[in-house]
Amino acid sequence: MSLAIALIGDYDPAIAAHRAIPRALELAAQAIEHPVQPMWVSTDTLTEVSSALAGYDAIWCVPGSPYVSMDGALAAIRFAREHGVPFLGTCGGFQHTLIEYARNVLGLAEADHAETNPDASLLLIAQLACSLAETSGDIELFAGTRIRAIYGQAQIREGFNCNFGVNPAYQSLLHAGPLRISAADAAGDVRAVELDDHPFFLATLFQPERAALRGLVPPLAVALLRAADYTRMKEKLP
Repeated sequence: MSLAIALIGDYDPAIAAHRAIPRALELAAQAIEHPVQPMWVSTDTLTEVSSALAGYDAIWCVPGSPYVSMDGALAAIRFAREHGVPFLGTCGGFQHTLIEYARNVLGLAEADHAETNPDASLLLIAQLACSLAETSGDIELFAGTRIRAIYGQAQIREGFNCNFGVNPAYQSLLHAGPLRISAADAAGDVRAVELDDHPFFLATLFQPERAALRGLVPPLAVALLRAADYTRMKEKLP
């Protein structure tokens, strides 16, 4: 039986990541020898998130923000976090993962995104001093983290296509856990976070899916499918 993966975002074939993600999941499925069925779920359809996402084995919040419905994207992320559904967020998905966590775990209801609400009192996601649009960069994966175990090395080079990231003024919010920084660039800017005590909850500012456009299997896509398969099997146990 295929693993059902909800792709949270508003599909646009002009966005490279949207073309890459189905291919990334196809390559990952071949790597673990398990079929996969990715399904696009538009953010404006997530008014009843529990029913909309019931039956999916994993959730991937994809690049391409601003989303048609920011509330829909945040609701999907919260659903994955609170219900133990394997989750991956990339680029815009990373940014909104942090906003959801700040609002609903840290109690910072005013946490917001400079792209959609530049006048917010707490701009957790701010415009980057140096754009990462269509660039690549070196990333340090911290010891003892899930992402380092997935890649099997301390440093990687990945592609970006974004102009927004964690506001340095609020980076300290991620130091206490349970959502913790798991990767950074040479300047110490956050490039990935992961949630402790969850089957799989990881978000990256970079776009690992882009490797699939070069025929390479993205390790994070493989890890997401493995977590989805394991979680589904575990739920079936008596």
